[in-house]
Amino acid sequence: MNSTPSASASTSSMRSTRDEAAQAAAEAGERTRGYAHEALDQAEEKIREMRQSVDPMVDMMSAKAQKLARQSLDIAAEAKQRAQDSLTRYADVTTRYVAEQPLRSVLIAAAVGAAVALLVSSSRRRD
Repeated sequence: MNSTPSASASTSSMRSTRDEAAQAAAEAGERTRGYAHEALDQAEEKIREMRQSVDPMVDMMSAKAQKLARQSLDIAAEAKQRAQDSLTRYADVTTRYVAEQPLRSVLIAAAVGAAVALLVSSSRRRD
């Protein structure tokens, strides 16, 4: 095979272009890696910033929820105490009335018992 000077120059030129293209591709790959690392670093920083701004909000919301729960328990305890006081007061009033009016109390109890018995028996007849 004869190798002419122009063929040799052409082959050399093609090798040079190929080498330059390979070098450019390698440099582009390195730049792309650099951009990717930079983007990841920026994303990590944003995530850190977001966590720092969210954590105090979560703490604040948790504190508010605990305060609300405490207030609800206090209100329930107060309501229980008021109901217990009312029941005690009505029991005392009833005991005093029965002690002062024993005959009237027995008659009232008998009348209420008779009314309840009539209601029960009339509801049974309907069924």
